Amino acid sequence: MARAGAALLALLALAAAGCGKKEEPKVDAATEQKQALERSKEGVFGTQVKALEAAKGMEADLNKKAQESIDKAEQATK
Repeated sequence: MARAGAALLALLALAAAGCGKKEEPKVDAATEQKQALERSKEGVFGTQVKALEAAKGMEADLNKKAQESIDKAEQATK
């Protein structure tokens, strides 16, 4: 019984000693985000992720065309 108590104390001491260490990240946040996006394209939700990216691209294109149309209309009224 005493051995079990000593082993438990030793285990707790090792765990407490390991808690103070802070590991440095292997990559920065931006790189990890890019890598996660690429992994998500290949995963279970790959089709949805690709569709979302396509929709974002279409949104940017539509906004650009709308702004050009507004600019042309404003120039025509001057």
